[in-house]
Amino acid sequence: MPTFRLKSIPGALVRHASRGAFSRARVKAKPAVSGACLAASILATPALAQDPAAFYAGRNVDFIIGSAAGGGYYVYANVLSRHIGKHIPGKPQVVARLMEGAGSLTAANQLYSRLPADGTAFGAVFTGAIVEPLIGDQAKARYDSRKFGYVGSANRETSICYAHKDAGFRDWSDALTKKLIVGGAGWASSIRQFPAVLNKVIGTKFEIITGYPGSKEAVQAVEKGEVQGTCGIQLSSFMPTNGAWIESGFIKVFGQISAPPGDPAMNRLGVQNIWDAVKNEEDRKVLELVFNQSEFGRPYITPPGVPPERLKALRDAFDATMKDPDFLAEAAKAQLPINPMGGDEFARVVQKLYEVPDALVKRAREALE
Repeated sequence: MPTFRLKSIPGALVRHASRGAFSRARVKAKPAVSGACLAASILATPALAQDPAAFYAGRNVDFIIGSAAGGGYYVYANVLSRHIGKHIPGKPQVVARLMEGAGSLTAANQLYSRLPADGTAFGAVFTGAIVEPLIGDQAKARYDSRKFGYVGSANRETSICYAHKDAGFRDWSDALTKKLIVGGAGWASSIRQFPAVLNKVIGTKFEIITGYPGSKEAVQAVEKGEVQGTCGIQLSSFMPTNGAWIESGFIKVFGQISAPPGDPAMNRLGVQNIWDAVKNEEDRKVLELVFNQSEFGRPYITPPGVPPERLKALRDAFDATMKDPDFLAEAAKAQLPINPMGGDEFARVVQKLYEVPDALVKRAREALE
């Protein structure tokens, strides 16, 4: 399998997921469009309507993973990459490639403006990257999320907040009165965004230590004693590797961020839902704007402008993979909950998020700074 090179990605550090090879791309100026190029483009137009099976046969499809190796997003995407290819017409080879950085903003920016829009590239990004242009740093998120192609999401997530046993946390009320040092990752990661917005909106006292490459490293920091916990980590990321911490009492899960009625397993443990602690209706709406990204907990997107028949082929392949016994068996072995959302529904959820009143968007944006 060849080493991954993306010549159109300026300054991006790219790693081949399976071989660990690195290449640093160079910026190349775009040449002017000549009459010959324009004519060639016009002659090539019928190819855009090519049957998906004929188009994909014998091709590679690059699957960009916008997270550090070993984290939940990486594991979900890596498992998906091993099965989705057989469901895409023409059965192309799907090659998973790491492109970590800035809480998936690096990958989202590249998918938006640098990677091919012909259906030969799609990617896995953090949920926060989808809403970042709306409520986050628009200078870093140089894209319009409404224009991506939405393939689907593998899971609808519950996030948790937990503290080391020595911190003495029981529920959300303790987070309002005691400082807790939590590990955060990139700007658009939920383990940075969620505690930040809780601090501003309801007055929690999280001290966020940013800079960890991903959730895996932030969790390891708890074990090393560098931080006291994390807040906003997806339950499906945490349980496969660190679920024993709950059983042993090494940590206390003091809150869940989940659509009512909450996660069944967390409910059985008596873990309080954030919505039980939010009394002000406007505060609730601001938090919903940030937290509702969990509806698409494991998002997969294409660059804007992928021909409709190829986007449909990728969506259909995703839907088929979510029912594939081999995929489900591997996901179960890796303890990955599968509760999928199809591409059509995903696109509607994103559109609805971007229709929120400006006043609420402004307050959410300020809370995330």
